[in-house]
Amino acid sequence: MYLRRNIFDMNLINFMDQFPDEESCKMKFKAMRDEAGVTCRHCGGKDHYWQKTIWMYECKKCKTRTTLRSGTVMQASKLPFRYWFIAMHLLTSTKKPFSSLELQRQLGHKFYEPIWYMMQKLRKTMGIRDRAYQLDKIVELDEGFFESVDTELSKEEKPIKLKRGRGSQKQSKVIVMASTVHTLKAPEKHKKQTKFRYVKMLVVDNLKSATIQEKVEQNIQKDSLVKSDNYKGYTNIKELVWSHQPKTVKPKEAAKVLPWVHTMISNAKRNLLGIHHMISKKYYQDYLDEFCYKVNRRYMGDLLFDRLLFACVSYNYKKFIHVT
Repeated sequence: MYLRRNIFDMNLINFMDQFPDEESCKMKFKAMRDEAGVTCRHCGGKDHYWQKTIWMYECKKCKTRTTLRSGTVMQASKLPFRYWFIAMHLLTSTKKPFSSLELQRQLGHKFYEPIWYMMQKLRKTMGIRDRAYQLDKIVELDEGFFESVDTELSKEEKPIKLKRGRGSQKQSKVIVMASTVHTLKAPEKHKKQTKFRYVKMLVVDNLKSATIQEKVEQNIQKDSLVKSDNYKGYTNIKELVWSHQPKTVKPKEAAKVLPWVHTMISNAKRNLLGIHHMISKKYYQDYLDEFCYKVNRRYMGDLLFDRLLFACVSYNYKKFIHVT
């Protein structure tokens, strides 16, 4: 039976129809760039001419020219526009992540490094976009420990004794915040009493009180209610939000007291380890940013591709998208 496709659905077939070649990708990127606006790097002017013969913007005030890629996520990249579009489509069209190695194989590109670098810049763009928002309403707060690889540690000539459990060098410390609201009707049996909204996951060097307070102040609105366990690092959170409700929680009951935080931690671990297996501590935040970005926009559907593309043309490369 033939299924009629909506022309606005960004599935694989429609994606190939809309962007069959390099030229179509460049035109779409230019349209998004025009919508976001171009700022002259010399005088800060906003008004530009489009020089079609050389594919550059020219400032009306000082005549400085700006390339189509300059000042965007694609600055300094020599990869084709279509590579970037395919990567954005694969990242946004599935709930699961997509590895750089698999993308390299699908594109048939000779070298791995530029494909990995492209994927990392897209993940960083997702993180930058999410950092523009703060969580509110009822926020569950807890810490998670994600298995990672310390690349600096592996360079040591003499192996050092590793800790086990909490605080292990093989784990990245992550502060997890989940925004929720109460449901309007009584929850069904075995259902959570609150409704999940958004999540943030922040990799930190330590779980000291000062570090946690800094992250809470940056990412949670002051009129929010924060729920957490009785960990000593959360003691002074009450000074930063409207209300803080710490509760002594036994390990077996933690998932009942803070259900959405633990659900997100569990989902993120399965999501990452199923595809990437071993992630460096240095880049763990980028992979968590990708997970949170897609979870927070889970209802956008086919609009997610355009939203990521708009974010890619909106942020200054030198200021935000530098990968060390």
